[in-house]
Amino acid sequence: MKLFKYIFWVLYRIWFYILVALPIIILFPILVISILKESWYPFFFRIARLWARFILIGMGFRVKIERAQIPEASKSYMFIANHTSMADIMLMLVASKNPFVFVGKKELAKIPLFGFFYKRTSILVDRSNPKSRQAVFLRAQRRLKQGMSICIFPEGGVPDESIVLDAFKDGAFRMAINHHIPIVPITFGDNKKRFSYTFFSGSPGLMRAKVHKFITTEGLAVEDTRNLNKESHSLILNQLLEFHKN
Repeated sequence: MKLFKYIFWVLYRIWFYILVALPIIILFPILVISILKESWYPFFFRIARLWARFILIGMGFRVKIERAQIPEASKSYMFIANHTSMADIMLMLVASKNPFVFVGKKELAKIPLFGFFYKRTSILVDRSNPKSRQAVFLRAQRRLKQGMSICIFPEGGVPDESIVLDAFKDGAFRMAINHHIPIVPITFGDNKKRFSYTFFSGSPGLMRAKVHKFITTEGLAVEDTRNLNKESHSLILNQLLEFHKN
């Protein structure tokens, strides 16, 4: 029985990469055109959402999203969520219709095919380089002025899977305060169970997400960053514990 499980997990991982690559290969010319100008990004984002939904359905994930509040189309937001799975990017794309730009680690740009578009449409950060972190703020500011939203996984890297929710870094919250945009906390309840970074793991099934009420940054100063961080962390952690009860 164990042998069959390992065979399934190997095939399941291979199937995931096929699902990631296939639409990119088929739509490559259209995707390349859609990233030629920053102003065309919303069109690229719509394609990315279809790509994400295709992968989630193909993997056998039944997505259930509960929304306490819905973002307005004309506003910019800071989307944040817990980060434990390779499917987090896809579920975040499906969870929001508002075009947003990922802020993520530069290492992902090395992934074949996916990395080509990732580094041209996302804001890459080298956390070991202070100048890189400053550049992130400037690029994010430009994107926000274009009407985009920003998405950051504030745990930074992917934590040890034994950790329910790792500590949040301050960058997302400082950026939200500086640009006076609301924070949209989202809890991914099943991504670690469904498709974690552990190779021999994962299975089709329910994939839940909870979009919480937005946290305003109006009237806040940089000195409020830690409190905003703690409030967001507590909100997502409590929902994760609630998910784990069911």
